[in-house]
Amino acid sequence: MFKSFEEFDKKSNACVECIEKKFNGQDGKRHILVCGGTGCLSSRSEEIIESFEALIAENHYEDKVTVNKVGCFGFCSQGPFVKIFPEDTLYRMVKVEDTKEIFEKDIMGGEIVERLLYVDPQTKEKVTKQDDINFYKKQIRIALHGCGAINPEQIEETLGVGSFKGLERALKMDRADVIKEILDSGLRGRGGGGFPTGRKWQFAYAQQSDEKYVVCNGDEGDPGAFMDRSILEGNPIAVIEGMMIAGYAIGAKNGYFYVRAEYPIAVNRLRIAIKQAEELGLIGDNIMGTDFSFRVHLRLGAGAFVCGEETALLNSIEGQRGMPRPRPPFPAVKGLWGQPTIINNVETLATVPYILREGAAKFASLGTEKSKGTKVFALGGKVNNVGLVEVPMGTTLRELIYDIGGGIPNGKKFKAIQTGGPSGGCLTVDDLDAEIDYDNLIARGSMMGSGGAIVMDEDNCMVDVAKFYMEFICDESCGKCSPCRIGTKRMLEILTRITEGKGTMQDLEDLEELAVAVKANSLCGLGQTAANPIVSTMSKFRNEYLAHIQDKKCPAHVCKNLMEYVIDKEKCIGCGMCARNCPVSTITRTDYIAQGHKLASMEIDPSKCIKCGMCQSVCKFGAVSKR
Repeated sequence: MFKSFEEFDKKSNACVECIEKKFNGQDGKRHILVCGGTGCLSSRSEEIIESFEALIAENHYEDKVTVNKVGCFGFCSQGPFVKIFPEDTLYRMVKVEDTKEIFEKDIMGGEIVERLLYVDPQTKEKVTKQDDINFYKKQIRIALHGCGAINPEQIEETLGVGSFKGLERALKMDRADVIKEILDSGLRGRGGGGFPTGRKWQFAYAQQSDEKYVVCNGDEGDPGAFMDRSILEGNPIAVIEGMMIAGYAIGAKNGYFYVRAEYPIAVNRLRIAIKQAEELGLIGDNIMGTDFSFRVHLRLGAGAFVCGEETALLNSIEGQRGMPRPRPPFPAVKGLWGQPTIINNVETLATVPYILREGAAKFASLGTEKSKGTKVFALGGKVNNVGLVEVPMGTTLRELIYDIGGGIPNGKKFKAIQTGGPSGGCLTVDDLDAEIDYDNLIARGSMMGSGGAIVMDEDNCMVDVAKFYMEFICDESCGKCSPCRIGTKRMLEILTRITEGKGTMQDLEDLEELAVAVKANSLCGLGQTAANPIVSTMSKFRNEYLAHIQDKKCPAHVCKNLMEYVIDKEKCIGCGMCARNCPVSTITRTDYIAQGHKLASMEIDPSKCIKCGMCQSVCKFGAVSKR
């Protein structure tokens, strides 16, 4: 228990010194850091940790080496990662069977295992340190502070990288001055809407009430998004601290985390962090000897996408069905259990401690005029470097996709990037040099959203993409209001007809009319933004819609009813591999005469083909193609 700021400073400084010695080698030990994020754990990183621990015990290196499970390194397509301190050597795509070689060569022999180093695709040179990899060079980690460096299950390590120093500074300030600091920073909500965080806090601060609440929205549901999950897995204390600063600023004594149950690792680490903070007196009564008391509670969501909408989330916490409430009144006036409540998402709260710790001016020095600081993106889809990226606002899409993302695989052409998930829209090659910020993306027909960024290449059908997102929205609509419940269903039916080759020009007019009606009349943000992918793709890829309707062709050869597999006789050698693997026996051998010679080839009967693609995947000669 810390009875004063001085007692906290003493503990914090000792932890900082310990971490610095760990990273620079002054503690006389080697430290093995292994990624413990969900992605790497699914690739057996837990077994990698166990193998290293066994090797340490077997060789009696307990006093010389430690093994540390840390958060996500970000570069997910190259994981699992193992980093060795103090040399800062980074190994990628490590397998369990590689641990013995790493231990014997590097830990015991001081020799780098070069085959496990990252190879720069341009220079072909091997890179030993993380910061020298292009994927990391343009990143600035603020919300991801500590992720990939500290053990999230040891609070002393989080204290070693500055945790609760922001809260300490806040507790020495007037509550209104804390809010002013957030306003001066220019921080906008990272959950999608981009509403100024300080203004939201001001509204709740101005309310007269004996009870107020802070809620952390961890119900991340966008397809392909994993920003909030990774922050909670890598440094949950940062989010807790941000919640407590918000609680102090508005006069709240209780905070609620709402995290979807599909994030068991994040939930477990959050529970551990709360317990450890309570044991140190950093959560509870009279924190650091002040009159500020705060409790943290955890609630699990069942996976309903609509519960990411803040009023539906409040209903769910209260034990009611997760459906949105009409607004006004807004939650800052009447929220959880009818009391003033501020709701911020995980990334927003993870950024708050940095602002209080380093000052608003430093945060505001990053970004653009109206969008300050950094933004975390889950970069995925048709891009070489899939992973978690935190870049300053104002970074261009070209930098994100090509400099950090490493470009499009297999030499394919970039077609579009979907930002904002089901609520967003597509940006094309014409937008590549656009700066990423809230207003700029909206002006171009998309939105920031929570940070999902899905890259698409020439093989993606944009009508099919719109259909995918509309299927998702239909599944996730709570059904409370008819414009969303019925309107999204009708739009999906139209998109389905178009992808099946049954669409008409009237369908395009109906889609445009429905998009306007659903947006204008839906109760919550889910319905109000449901048509964005349709509007965006119809605007920027109208030729693809016309090809589906008028020509009955899918230019990308994705929609099954509008494409077929064919075999090129000149490339086919008649080996029969495709026929042996065809699940419906629709491929037969045919003989033909060419230049006086009798040759053999395979042929597909289109009337029987189910278009599974097995023939194309097993052909070693590239003889099978789509048309």
